[in-house]
Amino acid sequence: MKKVILLSVLVVFGLALFSGCATTQTWPDYERNAENKMVVIQEKIGDGLKTGALSPDQSQMFLTTLKGIRTDYAVLRDKRVYRDEWDRLLGRLDALGDEINRALARTTRIEEPRNGDRIVALQRRIDDGRINRRLPLTEEREFQSRLDSIRRDYLRMTEEGRYTTYEERADISRRLDSLETDLNRYR
Repeated sequence: MKKVILLSVLVVFGLALFSGCATTQTWPDYERNAENKMVVIQEKIGDGLKTGALSPDQSQMFLTTLKGIRTDYAVLRDKRVYRDEWDRLLGRLDALGDEINRALARTTRIEEPRNGDRIVALQRRIDDGRINRRLPLTEEREFQSRLDSIRRDYLRMTEEGRYTTYEERADISRRLDSLETDLNRYR
């Protein structure tokens, strides 16, 4: 019996040792994915409040949950951690996004793409250009830097739970338009 238990423990330990999640390292793709999800969630909360799909109490509850996730994100960012820590954080973001979607489901208003959705779409285009080698390395770095700057400004604008002004949203939208125009040259 002791041999079976010892063998089981060794097999589990061996699998954990050889799997990618058993090593600590930085996870920039997970970090970027979390940033994208936070941007989209923040924008959904703001839009839901503006359209009346979310009550002020609901939006405050969602913002408080998001603030807790952002605190945990700040702890993980640029640190050497196990992958499962990022997986748990992304799971929490997915759960919050699903909860917000359920709360918003009672309205069916069609709108133009939100800035958060555009940030995610542009990130995908940059990643696709990098993978397919359509973007020269210098342009890829410049585009990524510009998008990271826009994303940081957008997160900074919205992270305190304050409402963004039309001018702030228009500035982000204008910068996204400019980046999208430049990216279109490499299609």
